[in-house]
Amino acid sequence: MSSAASSGASAVLEARGVRKEYPGGDGGVIRVLDGADLAVHRGEMVAIVGASGSGKSTLLHLLGGLERPSAGTVLLGGTPVDALDDDALAALRNRTVGFVFQFHHLLREFSALENVMFPLRIGGVAPADAKERAAALLERLGMARRMHHRPSELSGGEQQRAAVARALAAEPAALLADEPSGNLDQGNAERLHDLFATLASEHGLGLVVVTHNLALADRADRVLTLEGGRVVTRAVMERGDD
Repeated sequence: MSSAASSGASAVLEARGVRKEYPGGDGGVIRVLDGADLAVHRGEMVAIVGASGSGKSTLLHLLGGLERPSAGTVLLGGTPVDALDDDALAALRNRTVGFVFQFHHLLREFSALENVMFPLRIGGVAPADAKERAAALLERLGMARRMHHRPSELSGGEQQRAAVARALAAEPAALLADEPSGNLDQGNAERLHDLFATLASEHGLGLVVVTHNLALADRADRVLTLEGGRVVTRAVMERGDD
């Protein structure tokens, strides 16, 4: 298991007794999460698995501040989200969390390099500095020869690597990925899994991956299962030093 998790270091993301409800069509409520608890530390990769509809993506959205819990507490970088208004939460989320989804959501009219630069420019980084940071990330992710291509000129795996680079551009403390290899063929999925297996340790991230892919889950330091709206299984994957 990662040293960050085992040492008791402060969590970069945390859910405490989180409940999430949505209005039902009959006037009642649908309770998706019912007292979920989870803490994620720098340097560890956590996989969340469970049946379809068990609340995995909902928990991920709550951890990333994309939604607010109906009850309980979510903390980003130690800050409770319920203490923040929408603008303050957005600012904290942009500093703390990067997101990767099943579909890459790259801007079609921009090159891979420009896509990775985009969040940096929005954040006020100077063009030259944003370009240098984006190019370095793409090169590190094996995209040195493809960074000036637009998404339509890239393979599915290359598009997803560009999306990962974009998520890392602002140097977040945590990276959240929702079925990141779900739209890739086996070869590209395996290459993406290799990448994710090194991201937490190399970038010092807290990495959370929601996945149905057991091969990806097996690469994690911890595998958590959602059932009945709660985290009910904690299977710890012990890793060697290699």
